[in-house]
Amino acid sequence: MTNLAQNLTASAERQPDGVAVRLDDLEITYAALDGSTAHLAGLLRAKGVEPDDKVAISLPNVPPFAVCYYGALRAGAVVVPLNPLLKAREVAYHLSDSGAKVLIAWHDFEDAARAGAEEAGAELVLVRPEDFAELVGAAEPFTEVVERADSDTAVILYTSGTTGKPKGAELTHANLSSNARVAAESLLELGPDDVILGSLPLFHAFGQTCALNTAVLCGATLTLIPRFDPAKALEVLQRDGVTVFAGVPTMYAALLHHPDGESFDLSSLRTCISGGSAMPVEVMRAFGEKFGATVLEGYGLSETSPVASFNLPTMERKPGSIGVPVDGVEMKLLDPDGADAAEGEDGEIAIKGENVMKGYWGKPEATAEAIVDGWFRSGDIARKDDDGYYYIVDRKKDLIIRGGYNVYPREIEEVMYEHPAVAEVAVIGIPHESLGEEIGAAVALKEGHSVTAEELIAHVKPLVAGYKYPRIVWFVDALPKGATGKILKREISSPQQ
Repeated sequence: MTNLAQNLTASAERQPDGVAVRLDDLEITYAALDGSTAHLAGLLRAKGVEPDDKVAISLPNVPPFAVCYYGALRAGAVVVPLNPLLKAREVAYHLSDSGAKVLIAWHDFEDAARAGAEEAGAELVLVRPEDFAELVGAAEPFTEVVERADSDTAVILYTSGTTGKPKGAELTHANLSSNARVAAESLLELGPDDVILGSLPLFHAFGQTCALNTAVLCGATLTLIPRFDPAKALEVLQRDGVTVFAGVPTMYAALLHHPDGESFDLSSLRTCISGGSAMPVEVMRAFGEKFGATVLEGYGLSETSPVASFNLPTMERKPGSIGVPVDGVEMKLLDPDGADAAEGEDGEIAIKGENVMKGYWGKPEATAEAIVDGWFRSGDIARKDDDGYYYIVDRKKDLIIRGGYNVYPREIEEVMYEHPAVAEVAVIGIPHESLGEEIGAAVALKEGHSVTAEELIAHVKPLVAGYKYPRIVWFVDALPKGATGKILKREISSPQQ
């Protein structure tokens, strides 16, 4: 029996009065969190949710996320975490594709959630802070934890490809349990006295594994920030005596450059880990000097639960490197033909181990393409040094990382193509000082049509999440193409480049 929710019941038995989750003045003990998940599981069962049914959760970093996440798992359901910023058509797609029976959504995003749920035929449960406890408490508690096999799906995390619609990576109870254990023991060296800052979105793999699941596994405290703000983060880091911080490079840069940073006491901070995109070596060095904390950089993907490699605290730290494979994980480099890359040659990272997803939900062909002989093909190009440390040299094709959020150009291009004046469009990342990359779009118009950049931005903005729409649009007579007619994005430069 491997249900991920057992980590919560075990911690609640060991230390019922320990604080599990905190949001400013609100503190929830492990006993209270465990009890709340039993009521949430009962609520879902009353709505007809059976084991293996899908329950979508669209919440920011607030305590109800933990209640709903572990409550759904407790009932044997599969959790489908969604970014609460998704628009109605995006919500509808994710619900329809996963077959979610219920959507639990935050009240601030009711319109998009309701419209998406109605289109997909899912039941909507709205979460409002003032009545959530009453809503859940009214349900008959389901105190047992449904038995799950190692290979049963626990979570479906949606990750967009460079072509087509987003795909749901099926992560099993064993995938997530083992990755949380490795993160807690090998990376963070966590114990029940630790306090983790929950500023990474919990609907993402990184925040889910390295903040929520590791904290619950070890009985540590997770102190939440609903939306990252450097001033608020500094306040919470000091106020709660945070010992562990997991973030993306833009968060570290924001904390480092905050004008009042020197006035905060962060002496409790022991370990910081970074992922999501490459951290500039200078930011890592300066952050460590200013705040006195070790920053460890690593690598992973939604499909790998996500932790695959890291600079481990017990080994030499190499700035600029993504480290070595973590326990239970193997990595190697492949040449363009799929054979092992020659010694010293760059190659595509392939990953094998306890952390690799079961496959893409409902997409056997995509799964067969991604996982070959048990090795997950990442699409990222890296080199390996003589000590076995890996270094990313080229990111997954076309992916844009804006402020730590993944943006896949194809999704935005498809929305732009819906405008009647657009003949061709290519969405690319444009270097940006604080965000890492900004979204840009080169557009060729249909003959006889006219439209302004502002009008195209206004067309896209209401149809995709707020971090996805292009802020920079410029017009070209034609886009550069290769011999096969494929648009060559590497030959596109923005007016700002």
